[in-house]
Amino acid sequence: MEEIAPHNISEAWDNPGLQVGAQDQVIKKIYFALDPTLENLQKAISCGADLLFTHHPLIFRPISHINPEEYPGHVIEKAIKNGISIVCMHTNLDAALNGINTILAELLSLRDVEVLKESETIKGVGIGRIGNLKQATKLLDFINLLKETLFVEKLKVVCNETDFNKSIKRVAVIGGSGSSLLPYAIQKKAEVVVTGDVGYHDALNAIFNGIILIDAGHFSSEKVPFALFATQFSERLKSKGFDIEVIIDKEESDPFRII
Repeated sequence: MEEIAPHNISEAWDNPGLQVGAQDQVIKKIYFALDPTLENLQKAISCGADLLFTHHPLIFRPISHINPEEYPGHVIEKAIKNGISIVCMHTNLDAALNGINTILAELLSLRDVEVLKESETIKGVGIGRIGNLKQATKLLDFINLLKETLFVEKLKVVCNETDFNKSIKRVAVIGGSGSSLLPYAIQKKAEVVVTGDVGYHDALNAIFNGIILIDAGHFSSEKVPFALFATQFSERLKSKGFDIEVIIDKEESDPFRII
């Protein structure tokens, strides 16, 4: 894990790594899911996994007590009782050279890709990616491509009505919650920014700066790239001679419902 996404490239507020368990536990089967929910933990237990590997942390900040009737206490209790560890790779995987954002850029066939916000500790990595489409594409066509790529039916788009027929080429991608990186996208001449968790004032800021902002949702902008990462991780384990089975969650769904 440290080879792929070292801990020191994560954001200062983040808490990636071992969440529950002992470092000397023997791992024979890993269950990959985006979130460390009780439901996903139960699926990991049911299939006989030793490790639940997630993107989002179970524990963000130090906790003063564990209540098995509340989140995350109920997950921690069940994991310990069943002898299953929980590990996450969060902003370090977002920033990693072959992490979430690199995969997202590859899915959209971006060219001349570069880091949007470079890490302060290691060159060549950082949060977000920006690159160019193979050729200028109508915004509406790009939106349809994004829907197909992320398996979503609807997207929230911040733009003017006339922009849908506008040709765009330079695209920034930030999996998860990336509105805070809008100034970096502006600086690097992005025409479109794809991310999740877009707030109202983020939208106004994008309009003021003439940037099209697409909110693909926190879940949807990370689920597909994380699943592809899990496949790559499995292949890497095999190449190193590890006999470890990897199971990727295919049933997890966005907690938000658009009606």
